[in-house]
Amino acid sequence: MITIDGHLNRLSKPAGKRMTLKDFVPAGGGGNVSVQEADDKEKSQERLSLPEAHSSSYNNNKEEEEETAKKKSIDDWLPITSSRNAKWWYSAFHNVTAMVGAGVLSLPYAMSELGWAPGIAVLVVSWIITLYTLWQMVEMHEMVPGKRFDRYHELGQHAFGDKLGLWIVVPQQLVVEVGVDIVYMVTGGKSLKKFHELVCPNCTPIKQTYFIIIFASAHFVLSQLPNFNSISGVSLAAAVMSLSYSTIAWGASADKGKQADVEYGYRASSTAGTVFNFLSALGNVAFAYAGHNVVLEIQATIPSTPEKPSKKPMWMGVIVAYIVVALCYFPVALVGYWAFGNGVKDNILITLDKPRWLIAMANMFVVVHVIGSYQIYAMPVFDMMETVLVKKLHFPPGLTLRLIARTVYVAFTMFIAMTFPFFGGLLGFFGGFAFAPTTYFLPCTIWLAIYKPRRFSFSWIANWICIILGIMLMILSPIGGLRQIILEAKDYSFYS
Repeated sequence: MITIDGHLNRLSKPAGKRMTLKDFVPAGGGGNVSVQEADDKEKSQERLSLPEAHSSSYNNNKEEEEETAKKKSIDDWLPITSSRNAKWWYSAFHNVTAMVGAGVLSLPYAMSELGWAPGIAVLVVSWIITLYTLWQMVEMHEMVPGKRFDRYHELGQHAFGDKLGLWIVVPQQLVVEVGVDIVYMVTGGKSLKKFHELVCPNCTPIKQTYFIIIFASAHFVLSQLPNFNSISGVSLAAAVMSLSYSTIAWGASADKGKQADVEYGYRASSTAGTVFNFLSALGNVAFAYAGHNVVLEIQATIPSTPEKPSKKPMWMGVIVAYIVVALCYFPVALVGYWAFGNGVKDNILITLDKPRWLIAMANMFVVVHVIGSYQIYAMPVFDMMETVLVKKLHFPPGLTLRLIARTVYVAFTMFIAMTFPFFGGLLGFFGGFAFAPTTYFLPCTIWLAIYKPRRFSFSWIANWICIILGIMLMILSPIGGLRQIILEAKDYSFYS
């Protein structure tokens, strides 16, 4: 028999230790239950608990699979990652559309504020630096095996950490992309107004504000296209238009020839005015080379495998795009300045009045082009907005969310463009303040942080030269652009 003392001895085990059947067996082995039987019963109980453990593990795996499937479905819905079947020529015309925009029309004006030698030097150096930094970004898109940095801020997070990388890249990228869309709203409105005046010189004048609204109406529709590949037709048309109106701009300037009263001196009467104009012109040039802010997002649409990485077709497209950029920029800047000197306007097509039909056509080409450019720069903004709304605020993805979010964005850029249509000053201010970091030196900074090239090697020196020039551009050029905005605002009446 088991005594009460035997029970008490076995119940007084150390605190926290699990009680087993053996604890109820008398020390002398007496009683009806043997130690062996106790062990057998305990093992039987453990075997009974195994299905519960397997069930719990199965449920956890199922939850993880459901979470992964949910994330994939969201990624398949978001604009940047929803389609990856682009060809190399998509890269070419997307990059041309992103880069050759309103900026090319202001290059003769920038030349008039820089002068011959500094102007040519700035154009050439900018072309070389931005091609180099664009190559860096294409290379870094897939630097980690099995991973793609589909967005600029993802590359920044890899280089600087999740929080710091986000805060370094996203504010600058948003300023660039929203700023470009505002400037393109102004450009589209101005070009439509010029087209109307040329086609119907005796008609009643219409306010520029109304033309901006007309231009914006196209974007309320086009902004509902889901991703980059869906706007490839618009982008191709825009790229063709950019080459067309650039050719018209420098061809018409060459046909007019050097004006009789042309002057190549600086337009400002004071030294301070000359310096400020010079700084603003640097911003205009920086604005002209502004495709970097969407290059990773464009590359994300190209399929990639370990055998055929996306960087090869992407780089092929970039080379074609930069050849087109050179064919557009250098003739327009040099021939336009040669023909009109410091009398050229901040938009070369406004300076050109005749032949009337040709300049009217060129202005309509500009409208078509900036429609495409607006969509190229808006798509990463749409991606950021929809990511926050779906992943952070847990709105259900769908047509209603997309319709409301994108319509609000287009309306916002339209309102700002109508309120502050200072075209030349906006180019200088945004060009220096935001384009210089994201285009000239942020790719170099990320490259140094990740690859860590040997000190005083060619790569190290080249990157530091780009960083120093980019920082100088970022600090100096917004000063001139802001001054120009203030001067133009003196005589401006809202919604005129």
